[in-house]
Amino acid sequence: MEGENTFKQWKKQSLNRLDLSKKGSIDRDVANIVSFINSSEHHFTTSSCSGRIILIDGVSDRTDVQKQNCSWLFVTHEKCKKDDVVAALQKSSGDAVFKFEPCVLHVQCRQLEDAQLLHSVAINSGFRNSGVTIGKKGKIIMAVRSTHCLEAPLSHKGQVLVSEEYIDFLVGVANSKMDENLKRIERFYNCLKSALEPEEVKTHLKEEQSDKKTVYRRRRKRIQDSAGSDGGVKNQSESDQEDDLECELTLFS
Repeated sequence: MEGENTFKQWKKQSLNRLDLSKKGSIDRDVANIVSFINSSEHHFTTSSCSGRIILIDGVSDRTDVQKQNCSWLFVTHEKCKKDDVVAALQKSSGDAVFKFEPCVLHVQCRQLEDAQLLHSVAINSGFRNSGVTIGKKGKIIMAVRSTHCLEAPLSHKGQVLVSEEYIDFLVGVANSKMDENLKRIERFYNCLKSALEPEEVKTHLKEEQSDKKTVYRRRRKRIQDSAGSDGGVKNQSESDQEDDLECELTLFS
């Protein structure tokens, strides 16, 4: 009980916290997923990004790219155009790097079983770099991540190193990856809804399926009885045949 109350408190604090991202709001392409996850009693999101194409300008002569020490020359959560990247690149005074980063979600889960279910959904949806971590305070975080990233240096100390033709090629690759990214997001959302569907909804659907089977059996028996009473096979009316066919299609689709 104490653990459950702690989880509820964590969730309340997280959802009431200000959005400190550069954009300051949830990305449109993951808004439905975030809302759906946060409506669950077993999960809530701690951060999200629908995927983005960015051009960042880092400090020269560093072997790593630290985003917090970089200036953002260009960013979009949609597909981009070569001319936008070329224009942004002119502002570079350090080492500019062109990147595509796929969708990422961080979800806190109430129990390990909840995280395992979410992990299975993510893997099956194409997010094969997903994983689960457990913090010192018992926080269970499920990270939904993919592997189809892209990173290419375009300038050094403000000097552009590549041609516009190469930039055009990179933009095409990044846009293709964005298309695939959106497909995986949609696949994940559909699988997620199926996996987290409330039990009462599943029960209702099963009852509807059972009722349809009962109606079909009764109709078939009525036809058989009628045929037997006439001492031979009795032809069904056109409307009866259509009803039976409709029922069969519903049952076995």
